[in-house]
Amino acid sequence: MLSFRRPLAVCAFWTLLWAVPAWANTVVVAKRIDVPGASLQDVHAQLAPGTVQDTVQLSLHAGKADIPALGWRKVGMTINGNLRRDAQLRWIFDGTVQLSGAPGGALGNGTMSWMVDASANTLEITAEQGAARIDAAFPLDQTTHAQINLRNLPAGWLQGLLATVWPARVSGGKIDADLALDVRDEGFQSSGDVTFAELKYATPAGNLAAQGLNGHARFSLDGSAHPAQLALNGSLHGGDLQMGPVLAKLPAHEVVVDLAASSEHGGLAISRLRMDDVDALQMEGALAIDAKGNLQKLRLDHFQAHFPAAYDRYGQPWLDELTESHPQIAGQLDGRVDYAGESLRNFAFHTDGLDVAGGSGQWQANGLRGELDWSSQGEKATTTVAWNQLTLRQFVWGPTQSRWRSRDGLLSLQAPLSLPTWKGQTRLARLDWRPAAAKGERIDLAADVQGVDLNAINQALGWQPFPGTLDGSISAIHWTGDRYALEGQLTAKAFGGSAAIDHITVQQPLSSAPAWGGDVTLHQIDLAPLADTFNFGAMSGHLDGSINGLQLVGGTPVAFKASLLAQGGGRISLRAANNLSVVTGGNPASGLQGAVMKLFKAASYKRMGLDISLQNGVCALSGLDGDASGYSIVEGSGLPYLHVTGTQNRIDWPLLIRRLKTATQGAVAER
Repeated sequence: MLSFRRPLAVCAFWTLLWAVPAWANTVVVAKRIDVPGASLQDVHAQLAPGTVQDTVQLSLHAGKADIPALGWRKVGMTINGNLRRDAQLRWIFDGTVQLSGAPGGALGNGTMSWMVDASANTLEITAEQGAARIDAAFPLDQTTHAQINLRNLPAGWLQGLLATVWPARVSGGKIDADLALDVRDEGFQSSGDVTFAELKYATPAGNLAAQGLNGHARFSLDGSAHPAQLALNGSLHGGDLQMGPVLAKLPAHEVVVDLAASSEHGGLAISRLRMDDVDALQMEGALAIDAKGNLQKLRLDHFQAHFPAAYDRYGQPWLDELTESHPQIAGQLDGRVDYAGESLRNFAFHTDGLDVAGGSGQWQANGLRGELDWSSQGEKATTTVAWNQLTLRQFVWGPTQSRWRSRDGLLSLQAPLSLPTWKGQTRLARLDWRPAAAKGERIDLAADVQGVDLNAINQALGWQPFPGTLDGSISAIHWTGDRYALEGQLTAKAFGGSAAIDHITVQQPLSSAPAWGGDVTLHQIDLAPLADTFNFGAMSGHLDGSINGLQLVGGTPVAFKASLLAQGGGRISLRAANNLSVVTGGNPASGLQGAVMKLFKAASYKRMGLDISLQNGVCALSGLDGDASGYSIVEGSGLPYLHVTGTQNRIDWPLLIRRLKTATQGAVAER
């Protein structure tokens, strides 16, 4: 085995050439040649007299070449060319180089020249392929150090070098660079200036990636440290840059960037990050992303965002996940954020004017101004948040101001907040927010509802309007996933009676089709105004009952179990009796009963009751009593005697709604 103390294969032979032409017609064969920074296997070199006087034809082939600092493993190498010595006693080589298996197809069919100047203690190498060019200079007594110039170099040629410190796959782009490279046993160090165009890379997990990235920077890369360290100061423009959950769509103008980062086990930790995109976002801080792309740390000591540009360039898709897809944001927001270990530590936000609206159009806040200052520990000064208009679905609130204070991780409303609500008001007596708590424990509130107009609620929901008011209180709220459960009770007063609503839940309240749930208890509802309002046919008496497990999606019932009973008696018209019968699958009154009813127009009843259960689009029906032929709905009293029965125990919900709609249009319901 031959052994030389030079880092590149061509350097390993230059000392053999001083005796030319004595070495002419010489063949050197070696199983392995190890030199600092490189290892060649299956080496075959031949020296022969050149076609020009005082030149030597050099042919070198290595079956496998390993250069760890460049990340090259088992690269085939063939070099052919002429070697000569000039008047200054320098050795000069001109020829071709062919590598096989090098990253990015580097120098698969290139030219090479090199010069050895002993008096200047210098080795200079130039390699070219197409428009790509590499110039390198080494001190002969310290060949582990190189000054390198790269021009129009395919970025993929550096894949092996970068892979020693970073798992990303470089698949496109061009690079110009002027740099220094120091090769060490434990790795390499490099620094200099680099310009790149249309750079494309991605890590195996996809947590870090770039597409069409352009920029220029001064850099320092220490691949001998563990983890590897990178410092970069320069600018980026154009293309997309993925960093964990953040996707930056860079503008055509320059974005100033200054960072210090380390990479280990596929993750990225940026200990210093300064960025200035003049019309979108300025920030200073640090962040860390694990190998799976999860955000482990985000500390923004200061940021200033100008919307909508900040959202368009840096807010997708992570802001969409925090709120909803495609929110509309305009104005300016500045502040700071500290997040680590899946938990917030502190934040502060300030704005002199911000407009925000959900992409679904279900909520918006106009003219937001003021600030919030929160910390998981200690106490903060009281801050104020105000708005010109706040809209949550059909609720619209005008100019309002609220005061907040952080104490031991709790951000609390400092004074009750009254919000006009459909001719009444909602009064938030308590609203506490724990940003760092488990999801179900983050929000606690107490609210009173007073004098809300039921007619306005029904119109907003597209229901049949009727007079009444809604009052009550909410004592607490529990949040699980996207579902909110409210403790307390609301009472609707209408039709001379009341409906108590408790066990209230709401799911996805800001979506286009929120899901509401609850249990309703009816007490002494006067049937006369109820029947008149819905034009069902005249009735009198008082109704009690319950509607349990009520679920509404987008204002439409999808499930409930109702039990309705008027047990104090009253009177019912023929039209109302016929509608009750037909809606439940029976027939209008006929024969003697029909003739008598037409004569008297109305009759007394002793009891009236109906049970309805809706599940999976089908209603199950029953009444006061029943057998195989049907069930009683109205039990008559006195003369004329009236008995109303239903015959269908199961009815599709759309069919039942269609029958009820026909009944309220002034005619007897159709079957």
